[in-house]
Amino acid sequence: MRVMVVWCPDWSVVAALEEADRSLRSPAAVLAANVVEVCNGPARAEGVRRGQRRRDAQARCPELLLLPANPDRDARAFEPVLAVVEDLRPGVAALRPGLLAVRAPGSWYGSETAAAATACQALVETGVWDVRVGIADDLFTAEQAARVAEVQAWTVVPPGESPAFLRGLPVHVLQDDGARGRELVGLLQRLGLRTLGDLADLPGDAVKHRLGAYGATVRRRARGEDPTLFAARTPPPELDAEVPFEPPLDSVEAITFSVRTTAERFVTQLAHHQLVATGVRVEAESDGVVCSSRSWLHPRHFSARDLVDRVHWQLQSAGSTSGVSGSLRGRKDAGVVRAPIDRVRFVPELVEPAAAHGEALWGSASDDLVERGVARVQGMVGFDAVRRPVLQGGRSPSARQALVPWGERAVDLRPVDRPWPGRVPGPAPVRVFVPPRAAEVVDDGGRPVCVTDRGVVSAQPRHFRVAGQTGDLPWQPVTAWAGPWPTDEGWWSGGAGPTARFQVVGADGRAWLLLRAPDGWSLEAGYD
Repeated sequence: MRVMVVWCPDWSVVAALEEADRSLRSPAAVLAANVVEVCNGPARAEGVRRGQRRRDAQARCPELLLLPANPDRDARAFEPVLAVVEDLRPGVAALRPGLLAVRAPGSWYGSETAAAATACQALVETGVWDVRVGIADDLFTAEQAARVAEVQAWTVVPPGESPAFLRGLPVHVLQDDGARGRELVGLLQRLGLRTLGDLADLPGDAVKHRLGAYGATVRRRARGEDPTLFAARTPPPELDAEVPFEPPLDSVEAITFSVRTTAERFVTQLAHHQLVATGVRVEAESDGVVCSSRSWLHPRHFSARDLVDRVHWQLQSAGSTSGVSGSLRGRKDAGVVRAPIDRVRFVPELVEPAAAHGEALWGSASDDLVERGVARVQGMVGFDAVRRPVLQGGRSPSARQALVPWGERAVDLRPVDRPWPGRVPGPAPVRVFVPPRAAEVVDDGGRPVCVTDRGVVSAQPRHFRVAGQTGDLPWQPVTAWAGPWPTDEGWWSGGAGPTARFQVVGADGRAWLLLRAPDGWSLEAGYD
């Protein structure tokens, strides 16, 4: 069996740049744990290398574009590449995003060289510019052949020539095998082995005794005897569902009523494959052009009712009513879209096994009732008008709160498990005042208490009050206090300057969180 490997270098960077709508010629790197995981050619030309710390990479290339690691994004972006190769030769195996293997289809295209040229041309036509192909007797040799090929070119290792081809390659090509590969490369270099040929010449028993089972496997690869097999994937089924309208409809209510059957079919065909959708893209076309497209997330999974609601909210927000029903606005054009819709399509973006979303022992009827009630409210006041609080990372109580539309999954939140220096320790306050209320804190002589840039308190707080309207706190003595917790956020962008937080307990026994800023005191939260 001959193997063809298709390699798209630096795929994580390519996928991230496309998602960010940035030029592929920009120097960029994907970071994981503040370490360069992948960098592209322009970044390498400036001295950036995989494994560098973030600061070192930026020192080498100040204009370096830093991108977050996202394996799901890389896999989604690589799916069209798999589909293109699968059309040429069924039985594709996705080794990882950016690398795939398939049985070499030489006899189908006249020769292996013609097959490699056909694959390169098909991928270039779909917009994948940096593609390289390798063909050999085994998987490891085919991958190394692809890595030595030029851009949009191929390397074909003749049958039986794998040992000779591998012999001159340096041992650092094994670093692509993860942490084990990097550790083995370091050991081989300390032993004075520089090429794969040096490793292949060693006795098999000695290699297994010194380097273990993994070392013995690598030696067989270096000899062109790679035992690795790959399993061809099953092409994913077409799970999209759409409904055409003839003639086109311009009423949101009519469109919503007409998509119910299609939404039920969409959910049913997912269930047939034992899947549920947690992310769905809803597309609406007008005159053959997508005029409205939005990706929706669900905290559990979408039902047919949920999909119908999303269509209603999306078309209302895209229309002239800005997501508010005519009964609340009193407008004659309520529920009318900007252009007649001739097609609505449901595209699953995130699917999960249905077994992971099974009902609890006593069912979920109460949760369904709550969700339906909230959905009715959203239908009246708009999708984004009904929100739920979510905890995120931050230093102040207000910064730790995020509001997410009901029914959407919380994304792009600040991580909670970071240190967040300057954060007030728990327990968390019960009430948070947004915006903070003006306050005053004085010492024994009635002078305002201040905090220096180094966090030193000018005097002990003795009295405080919350100034403002009726019902605010009058002057009262401070019976206990703790702090300060100084912070200096946003100084690089002209922020408010250094601030400090205090916990104080008044004479009535209630505890408060006060903030001292350069412009005075304010009340942030209460613990009662």
